[in-house]
Amino acid sequence: MSKILFIGGTGTISLPCVELAVAKGHDVSVYNRGTSGEPLPAGVTSIIGDLHDDTAYGALADQNFDSICQFLAFSPAQVERDIKFFNGHTGQYVFISSASAYEKPVDSSRVTEETPLINPHWQYSRDKATCEAIITASDIPSTIVRPSHTMRNKLPNPFGHEGTFIHRLRAGKPILVQGDGTSLWTLTRAEDFAIPFVGLLGNADAVNDIFHITGDVGFTWNAIVYALAAELGETPKLCHIASDSLAAFDPDFEGSLLGDKSHCALFDNSKVKRVGGDFQAETDLAKILKGPVAGALKRYDGPDAETDALYDRIVAWAESAG
Repeated sequence: MSKILFIGGTGTISLPCVELAVAKGHDVSVYNRGTSGEPLPAGVTSIIGDLHDDTAYGALADQNFDSICQFLAFSPAQVERDIKFFNGHTGQYVFISSASAYEKPVDSSRVTEETPLINPHWQYSRDKATCEAIITASDIPSTIVRPSHTMRNKLPNPFGHEGTFIHRLRAGKPILVQGDGTSLWTLTRAEDFAIPFVGLLGNADAVNDIFHITGDVGFTWNAIVYALAAELGETPKLCHIASDSLAAFDPDFEGSLLGDKSHCALFDNSKVKRVGGDFQAETDLAKILKGPVAGALKRYDGPDAETDALYDRIVAWAESAG
């Protein structure tokens, strides 16, 4: 049994990891603001605190956790502070990076952990790569984990506001899909991600190493949209637009599309299966989408008017251009 701290612990990816770590018999604590409304499993020690409160946050080091899982660090300054506080007080600092940091476009059929981290389109991804470099250059014992598109209760629509996606489906309005919709994309359930992730915790073979954790199969974006529509009882009308044209309409699309979703994303998971334990992520798209669709319907409060209007303008431009 290991003594584990989750910084975050109630998010899309982290909550199933907390639940499985408890089920495996680990002594689990969670540090966050306590405002998510997500119930923690029995036996978890909840430590309420602000990530920006140096006094409370720094005091966590005194508990000398075997593993500290950092789900809420997105900037170099944050990991530098973690190294300052936790080095010498943990046997394993686990940093959640991102598979979006891999080079775009990927120059191989399957991404491995050796694929270079080069993403010229997305600052988020470049910041994650810089965080990794800072960690590996330090002497804190670390494990870096790179998730790809991991889901629990949020829609994996191609881009944009999930309420707007549902509204457009129900209204019979065109659904934007980047490119021709045939690029292959990996969708991973958070409960599947949790299995090898927890297997890495307290695992000496995982220390000072890097792993990505994803499903093994890819789905086209056309198939994803059709499957989402089927779960919602609708038939979609797709409008295919080149990703660079979409980014010209809204610069915010550049990172998520040109830096991520417009490219094929298939991963070789042999390394994490060898070290963290074998696992089989769900491959049935309908089963993968049930949780996200249920969560989206529970939250649904209509479209975002500005986003919906932007999509209408893009569709009108595409139709006028033939």
